[in-house]
Amino acid sequence: MIKENFVKLYETSFREHWDLLSVSDYGTDTAFRFGEVACEIARLHLLFERCRVNRGDKIALAGKDCARWCIAYMATVTYGAVVVPILQDFNPNDIHHIINHSDSVLLFVSGRIWDSLEEEKIPGIRKAFSLTDFRCIYHRGEDEAWSPDALDALFARRYPDGFTKEDIRYADVGNDEVVEINYTSGTTGFSKGVMLTGNNLAGNVTYAQTLGLMFPGDEELCFLPLAHAYSCAFNLLVPMATGAHVHILGKLPSPKILVKAFAEVRPHLIITVPLILEKIYKHVILPQLNRLSMKLALSIPLLDEYIYSQINRRLTDTMGGRFCEVIVGGAAMSREVTDFLCKIKFPVTVGYGMTECGPLISYSNHRAFEPASCGHVLKGIMDVRIDSKDPYGEVGEIQVYGENVMRGYYKNDEATRDVFTEDGWLCTGDLGTIDAEKRIYLRGRSKTLILGSNGQNIYPEALEAKLNNMPFVMESLVNMKDDKLVAWVYPDYDAVDSTLINHNDLPVIMEQNRVNVNKLLAPYEHISKIELYPTEFEKTPKKSIKRYLYLTL
Repeated sequence: MIKENFVKLYETSFREHWDLLSVSDYGTDTAFRFGEVACEIARLHLLFERCRVNRGDKIALAGKDCARWCIAYMATVTYGAVVVPILQDFNPNDIHHIINHSDSVLLFVSGRIWDSLEEEKIPGIRKAFSLTDFRCIYHRGEDEAWSPDALDALFARRYPDGFTKEDIRYADVGNDEVVEINYTSGTTGFSKGVMLTGNNLAGNVTYAQTLGLMFPGDEELCFLPLAHAYSCAFNLLVPMATGAHVHILGKLPSPKILVKAFAEVRPHLIITVPLILEKIYKHVILPQLNRLSMKLALSIPLLDEYIYSQINRRLTDTMGGRFCEVIVGGAAMSREVTDFLCKIKFPVTVGYGMTECGPLISYSNHRAFEPASCGHVLKGIMDVRIDSKDPYGEVGEIQVYGENVMRGYYKNDEATRDVFTEDGWLCTGDLGTIDAEKRIYLRGRSKTLILGSNGQNIYPEALEAKLNNMPFVMESLVNMKDDKLVAWVYPDYDAVDSTLINHNDLPVIMEQNRVNVNKLLAPYEHISKIELYPTEFEKTPKKSIKRYLYLTL
């Protein structure tokens, strides 16, 4: 058990960082200092009392990322209720299902999402509140609808001399209690409700605080969905426990928007997913490296080091110029991109985790990061083993044990039993190896593993990573068809149009890509055919392809 109590971490933080900025909506005037966050939390606690919310009741949170999303989350867990964050990209039927399955009694929601929901399909919801201003936008039956003015009056009566640091008193929630149920959309189908305890989240937060990456007054830019465990932990829970200021981007993180935001916020730490860096590498860096003059310059000793240092400097400046590290998570990053960033000494590292661990399993500082790995297993927090005969060489399923491992799946004992071994280790479903220093090396998902005709293990993600770096390939999906490997490719039409290439020539270009990529693969991994796919593949919020939708490739 983690010695620090999860909820009490925030009692301490709000008092110690009272006057520091805590969370703001990027590009707007909406900003809250830690003292103001604590005050808003106290207001919502009064609201929960009036709504007869009991300890352990579920409160759903579905909406666009914003400062008040963060406040609603913190108000729920510090009250002693269980927060149910819902990804805003879910369709209305999925949101209905999660609200009902989780037994949520209140809902905080964005206007756009609320307009898409049907009240009669979420009968357990007593009231719904806007994430714009916390006003009541729906109340069931004869229940009173609480207005902001009514809440102000109630707050003034409770705290006649104003709300102060000394008034911060949160629920005594033991670390063994469930504080969050997280439903995420996975690559292998609709997931279950992951029950995370205070201990699971405290394990993530307190470990992160020992790394020396974030300090009071630091600036951070959040552009990943907060309802996802990875972003929630390191763009909300850790900064709010540390005293850092998080700017919520609140919009689609296109390269143009991100570059502008990086320049204005100048974050001290960057939390991202592989897709962001892979796009920068493919569309900005790679075209420069492929120029004949650049290739010649890089072949000259000493000059190559100077060129790499300049690329590093420009990339660093593009991302704000003062970050100590870029942490990549959520999915495996292309080996080509990882190797290049390490070659130019860019401060990047790749971690590994899953929602069921709230999410962190392994991490290494960029100075100790080994390319192709996902860092060291968290020392003193987590342990790992490989389900194979030779755990230090043979690929097998990664199994984990430790403080961050979830309680189980909500109202699904069968699924919980299936995901744990008889001796209590969590089966991740990921394939990989570990070395003698407990670094994890991922190979792919056990459910996506393809068995070759002669029994060879084929990892489609590894093939796709190489194919995605070929000219005019936006994304790809590899599967077995009639005992042969076939790739579907969605072309990069913007790149095609910029070169004035006729779309009718794409099959010829893709055939050449197939020939070239096969030179990089083992014979049993050779792709027999590339077929053009007409649209982008459907993805999860962390931008992994929903592979289960394309099993009939």
